[in-house]
Amino acid sequence: MAGKSRGEQRIGLLNGFAAYGMWGLVPLFWPLLKPAGAIEILAHRMVWSLAVVGVLLLVTRRWAWAGELLRQPRKLALITVAAAVITVNWGVYIWAVNSGHVVEASLGYFINPLVTIAMGVLLLKERLRPVQWAAVGVGAAAVLVLTIGYGRPPWISLCLAFSFATYGLVKKKVNLGGLESLAAESTIQFLPALAYLLWVGSRGDATFTAQGPGHAALLAATGVVTAIPLICFGAAAIRVPLSTLGLLQYMAPVFQFLLGIFYFHEAMPAERWAGFALVWLALSLLTFDALRAARRGARALREAARADSAATAAGTGAGATAGIAEVAAVAAGTAPEAAAIAAGTVGSAGRTGSHGTS
Repeated sequence: MAGKSRGEQRIGLLNGFAAYGMWGLVPLFWPLLKPAGAIEILAHRMVWSLAVVGVLLLVTRRWAWAGELLRQPRKLALITVAAAVITVNWGVYIWAVNSGHVVEASLGYFINPLVTIAMGVLLLKERLRPVQWAAVGVGAAAVLVLTIGYGRPPWISLCLAFSFATYGLVKKKVNLGGLESLAAESTIQFLPALAYLLWVGSRGDATFTAQGPGHAALLAATGVVTAIPLICFGAAAIRVPLSTLGLLQYMAPVFQFLLGIFYFHEAMPAERWAGFALVWLALSLLTFDALRAARRGARALREAARADSAATAAGTGAGATAGIAEVAAVAAGTAPEAAAIAAGTVGSAGRTGSHGTS
């Protein structure tokens, strides 16, 4: 049994590396779609994502959730909000990559955990520990330094971070699986995207049929590029701890950052290095604090389990069980920190899926 558990964790890790690796390397894909503009690429991504996800749902016969969702207007409204927010995120990211702002785009996903924490404090009235406050403060200082370095606020980074943090917040409330969630959001996105493509085509400005079959195939592949990393992510989310996924998620912006510097040859003057260094310091503080809290919670649960075993042997199992519930409630306080590491990409115990990093 233990061997099987290790095997499952190994499979989960491999899928996690695959998912975040693909999301990290996706800046290499979007330039291949030129001369299509960012909005046309975005519209094709929405249309073909629904096609790919529809096929996957048909193969796996996972349709029961759709009927339940249609009977819940509040969830439908939240899915609509999620679809709108991720549309902004996708569009800004595609435009940023194809306009030579890969490094600034990567910054958005570096600061996303800090934005997620800040939103938790402001919107959900969550309480932070001193180290978390320090991380948020260092992150704010980093944005100030980068504003000076760029000569303007890093709007691309801030837009990506806030849109994805909002997306994660909404998705936690919806609580749908990754594939199902993408299907629901793509369904909402489909008609506006298709209408835009038809309008562009009627004007003769569409590139889908004008640039040859290779270009058309690449535009259609946007659906695959969206769905495949998500499938790998889903396979990882059910096999590895949330904290491990949180650490793996930093692969994506790291790869994007390195591509921006070494492949796209974007400038990195000293003040930008200073700003990024502050961001990485803030993330280091956040990660250290979260892992420490997770270890403390796990230790509390183990001690409670031992106490329950001893109490059961003494005939007082009911009282000890109540004690376990109390300790478990304390240990559950580590979940927001783990979710903060995961930058909102995991949501409800790894079920929401991460669509924003590409």
